[in-house]
Order: sequence, then structure tokens, then C-alpha cells
Amino acid sequence: MSQSIQQQIESLRETIRRLDRLYYVENAPGATDVEYDRLMRELQSLEASHPEYDTPESPSHKVGGEPIAGFETVTHRLPMLSIENAFSDEELAEFDTRIRRLLREDEQLEYTLEYKIDGVALALIYENGVLTQGLTRGNGVQGDDITHNARTIRGVPLKLAEGPWPEVIEIRGEAYIANSDFTRLQSEQQERGETPFANPRNTCAGALKLLDPNHCASRKVRFFAHSTGFLQGAEYDTHTEFLQDVARMGLPATPGVESRPDIVSAREYAQVLMDNMHALDFEVDGLVLKLNNLEQRQRLGATSKSPRWVIAYKWERYTGTTTVCDISIQVGKTGTLTPVAELEPVEIAGTTVSRSSLHNRDELKRLGIRVGDTVVVEKAGKIIPRVVRVEEHNRTGSERRFRFPTKCPECDTAVVQDEGGVYIRCPNHNCPAQLRENLRFFASRAAMDIEGLGIKLIESLLESGLLASLGDIYRLADHREALIGMERMGEKSVDNLLEAIEGSKTRPLWRLLTGLNIRHVGATNARVLASRFGTMESIAGQSAEQLAEVDDIGPVIADSVHGFFHSVTGQSVVTDLRQLGLHQGDPVTQADSGNPGILEGKTIVVTGTLTEFTREEIKEFIREHGGKSTGSVSQKTDLLVAGENAGSKLTKAQELQVPVITEQDLLAMAKTPDTETS
Repeated sequence: MSQSIQQQIESLRETIRRLDRLYYVENAPGATDVEYDRLMRELQSLEASHPEYDTPESPSHKVGGEPIAGFETVTHRLPMLSIENAFSDEELAEFDTRIRRLLREDEQLEYTLEYKIDGVALALIYENGVLTQGLTRGNGVQGDDITHNARTIRGVPLKLAEGPWPEVIEIRGEAYIANSDFTRLQSEQQERGETPFANPRNTCAGALKLLDPNHCASRKVRFFAHSTGFLQGAEYDTHTEFLQDVARMGLPATPGVESRPDIVSAREYAQVLMDNMHALDFEVDGLVLKLNNLEQRQRLGATSKSPRWVIAYKWERYTGTTTVCDISIQVGKTGTLTPVAELEPVEIAGTTVSRSSLHNRDELKRLGIRVGDTVVVEKAGKIIPRVVRVEEHNRTGSERRFRFPTKCPECDTAVVQDEGGVYIRCPNHNCPAQLRENLRFFASRAAMDIEGLGIKLIESLLESGLLASLGDIYRLADHREALIGMERMGEKSVDNLLEAIEGSKTRPLWRLLTGLNIRHVGATNARVLASRFGTMESIAGQSAEQLAEVDDIGPVIADSVHGFFHSVTGQSVVTDLRQLGLHQGDPVTQADSGNPGILEGKTIVVTGTLTEFTREEIKEFIREHGGKSTGSVSQKTDLLVAGENAGSKLTKAQELQVPVITEQDLLAMAKTPDTETS
């Protein structure tokens, strides 16, 4: 009987540890909260009845313990240094240049990118797989021993998962409170008549400094691992290898971490992380760029303040509190139904914010947002405003739940959800909203760049019946008098518009491909397809398998492209635009491959204020003429294009004797193929 009780206790412990891992590490809950709580109560009851089988590592001891008398100050075995900050792409490029200068010139540098969680730095020390100490950062040299509170942190195992384990491993990371948990905490405080906490970070910092671990446990602090401190009995080659081992041992690592082979692709991935911030249930105040190779890190070392191999890419965060007046549905160019919070206008960082995308139905559900709710809206750097959390404690009972539509609000067609995805779409290709957004995108600078054809005019043309397809844009010349008669449209503006439309017929093929709005095909993939196959006809003639063999395309994009060109709608649009005289590309010949652009093989950096181009336009110009545009000046730079107020990059180029030219020089080079830069 005694053996049976012991086995029952061990079985419960293993089940609870497995559920903790599923929830906090793998983000795949294996039980409801009610079921989890039942298992925990059963374990606590058995341990109380049979104390001879209780152990300090049991997950039941995560729910609290006896208060302590005070905090002990402990010296870190390795200092917890601060991180240097960067606030621009230029500063990231300078960081890369600095590292390259300190290492050997021929070394390959690989970077990792991760979110910088806005929480409290914490070090967890495990000895032979058992949590023995939790330390705050303190002044970087010494921190407070908050082990009694660290044991209550959700997702932090008291005993690591199956070994092998290092003899000693110090896992550093960030303690934080999730926005969803913080919202519930505020509501509970409101119900008790208490003043609600102000923000998650301060609440987390306060929780870790509480003397009573039961009170800390009530604040639902969580943890993300992001680096290693002192290590004994194990070795890692890379940061990503360490994070994978952390996850194996049962701790949650910072999500979304990926490695990239150079600073340019790392910066591209940084944009991906920023674009996905809306799905996070925690607050961030930047990204962290790290050298992945740990041996290179060791050689680089640190200054007295910070390691040389890491930098935080930060932005200013501004928040405001406002009211959700309504939730509307916006139908996009591919039929995606996007919920949008219509807000009581609030000024944030010098701009008035009145709308914020809620992205998709799942995000709407995660936030738990209702019409009439008070919400916290954040505007960080160049990132568009986003709703961070709902202030549920301010609810009065008059708020209304929002029901996601089952039919398209524009055409009343039954909507469908992407297979295996989160987006809900209107499948009707003739939906007026999709047509409007397709026309807007087709004419935009990202696609065919038809100056003067903005959304207001498109809406008027749709209402008047002059636009019903992409091809109708090129038939507007037949309706000059009708255009002149429209509001705010005089003879000169109409003639300028028609001239811009006619001029767009000669745009390169990649622009037309982009404008066709083929799902998964943006400007980058359109360039790849146009470069590889040359003509629209050639692209349309490829099988899905042939398209998938092209670098950077792959099976998903290939299926989408093939499906478009073999659909009735796709064939009709392409045929119409060809008959209207739009450029369909040029065949790729053997001669073409031996006739590189004038900038072929040249690495070019642009700096200063431009007058002839926007930044995107000059990068596109460089690419179209065979060059490569990068962000930092080095010995590998062939040209620096300097505008007005050129700064440190110009100085660096002069030091390295890199040729410096103007925008006008760059244009002249393109017009004069035999130009040599001296």
C-alpha cells in the first residue's frame, strides 16, 4: 500500500511537470486550468498525508512557502553586464563593422535576433538539475537572492527535465508578467477595492522583492531564458545550441529566435519580428542582436560596461489609454477579413491615433476586447499603433462583445478560414472591396506607381462605373471628358493622370507581377520570377514543380503562381493587360547572361539626404542595374552615394578611399555604359 501511494505521488508529479512543459515551453496546453488545479490539489493532499514522500523539488512547492526575514546580497560568479543600445539601422551596421574589425577579416559572422522582453533580469542557478538559487541583476556585480520567489515563477522547473545536466548551469533571462495575466490581476484588485497596478514591468519587479513567496505567486510571474552565465560540466558552440538545450531541460526560451548569416539578412529578420509583435502576450522594448558563435564572443570579450558581441536595437515606446468606440471589418486585396478597433482619438508621440488593426479573429479573442472597453495603445518607433491590453478593471457592464462575421460585410458571401491558418477570407473574387483594394495596390508605388491614382479617386471611379477591373485603368483615356467632369478633376490633372497611366505600360515585368496581387508574391519574389523566366508567358507556362525549383520560391509560392495563371480570373486579367499594351517582359537569352548591368558586382552604400530618389527608389535603381545596396561602409564597399548632410559613413569612406559619388553621378553612370569610376 505504501509503495502504491509513493508511485501515485511520483506519477502526479511527472504529469504536472509534463503539463508545465507543454504550457510554458511548447505553448501547447495539455489540460484545462480546472483539470490542472485538480491534479495539483490531489498532489498536495497526498504529500500532506504522507510527508515522508515529500521533496523540495516537487511542483507542489511552486505555489508558495514561508516568508523570509530579508534579502541576502550575493556576488555574481560572472558579472551581469548591461547591453549597448542602437536606435537606427546605421548603428546596427556600425556594430557589425566594429566586430569585423576586432575579429579576423575572413571570419564568417552569424547573428541571432530575439525580442527584448520588458521585464526584470533574473539568473537561475541549477546544480545537478535542481534549482538552488535565483538572483536579481542588482548592480551587475551583486544581486539579491530571491530564491524563495524564483521557486514560484511559472514555467521555471524546480528540477530540470531528463538529463544529462551540466554540473552547474546559470540560466539568465527575463522575469515578466503576461498582458493577459496582468489584465486579470487588475480586475481582481478592482473587485477587492484596491488601486490597480500601473504596468506589468513594475508589478513584476515588485513581486520579486516581496518577502512572502505566496504573494509573489499570486502575481503570476513568468520567465524567458535568453543566455547563460556561469557554466560547469557542459560546453556549447553556439547560442542557438544553448537555447535548444534549455528547452530540452524544460525551461521556456525567448520565442522567435533565429540565426542569420550576415547583418543585412539579420536586419530583414528584425523586420519580421517587428511585424509579428501584435501576436505577443508580453511587452517588449526592442530586439537583441547577438553573435551566435560562443568562441568568437569569448575572443571579443567585454568593456567595463557591456559585452562587445551583443547590441539592443531599441525604439522609444509611447502609450496612451483610450476607448474602443467600435470594431469594424476591413476586407483586403486577397479577401482577408481584418478586425479594426475604431478608437476615441488619442495623441501618442505627437500623432493622433484613431484606429488600430486587431489583425485576425484569434488575436481579437486573445485580447478579449469588447466595444466600449478601455485599452492601452502603444506606438513604438516606426511601428504602427497596436492595442497592448484591455483594462478590464474599468468595465462597467455596458461593453458589447463583438461577433466575427460569417459572411463578407461587402458582398455577403460566406467566408472561409485558411486551411491550417488563422486568416478568414471572402472567396468571392468579384467582391467590391477586393476590387477596390486591388486597384489601390496596383496603382501604388510598390507596384505600377501610377501617380495621381489614389484611393479617393479610385472610389469615385468605381462609383461612377468607369472602373470595374485592372484593365479599365488603361481604358480611362477613352473617358477624358467624363473624368474632367468629376469633382476636383480639371483638364490639367486629368491629362497628367492619363499620361502617368500610359507611362506605366512600360514598367518592368516584376512591377506588373507585383501589381497582379498573386498570393504570397511580393516585390522580392516577383523580381526573382521576372529575372529567371523573362516574360509573363514563360512564367505562365511553367509547371508548379518547375517554379518550385527556383531559388527563394519554393512549393507554396509555386502553387500560388501556377494556380493564378491557370485560373479563369488570372488568364482573363493577363490577356486583357497584354492586349492593352502593357510590357510583358523580355525573353531571357544567352546574350543577356553575358551582358551585366553597369553596376554589376558593385557593393554600394547610400548616405545623407537625397533629392532625386527616395531611399527605396535608389535601392531599387541599384538592384535594377546589377548592384548590391548595403548599409555599412567597409573595405568591400565599391561606391558611396552621398547626399546632403552625409555623416560618419562619408568620413569612413574617405578613410578607406572608397569612391564617393552623387545621385547625379549614379544616373549618369546608368546612361553611359562605359563610365568608369575613379
